[in-house]
Amino acid sequence: MPPRRRRLAASFPAGGLKAREGRKENKGKCRRAGLRRARKRVFQGGPRVYVGVVGGQFCTEEEARLAYEVGRLLARRGAVLVCGGLGGVMEASCKGAKEEGGVTIGILPGPFRGDANPYVDHAIATDMGQARNAVIVRTVDAVIAVGGEYGTLSEIAMALKMGKRVVAISSWDIARRGVPDEKLLRASGPQEAVEAVLGPER
Repeated sequence: MPPRRRRLAASFPAGGLKAREGRKENKGKCRRAGLRRARKRVFQGGPRVYVGVVGGQFCTEEEARLAYEVGRLLARRGAVLVCGGLGGVMEASCKGAKEEGGVTIGILPGPFRGDANPYVDHAIATDMGQARNAVIVRTVDAVIAVGGEYGTLSEIAMALKMGKRVVAISSWDIARRGVPDEKLLRASGPQEAVEAVLGPER
């Protein structure tokens, strides 16, 4: 076999594409199991679940209201809220969490912690621009998207690729070759979204 073909063949696992797809499916199952374990730890008084709330820096009043309520409900359930740290949906969700006594983390796109909204407890200045979206998604156990534009879409896509639970409220519809992606859960409101991530309140 010529060298080029040999290198290409070596890039595929034994059994071809089916084996690789099987590994992806197993990885997704492991991550979903990780979210279940994280929920259990919260119910037992252990380490908290980290939930990302993603959405636009500029949002409508209705999106701000939804984000505020999501933040409030997450804090009441003991989850840590992780977001991009700026305004709009991010600020509204942090405000809701803080008014309920919760903990908020803002992963900022720029180099200055002072850019964070006033409701962020722990500001992390990445100086990575939009690439910081990957840090947000990697940090959390699940994602709730409220409204949003292309930056939010990138966070939704990365979270789905990583096998993490994603719940959308008035956000993007995603289709693959014209078929809606069932991995993206849709919620009618904040209560349903939070329960989809943390389970029913006990």
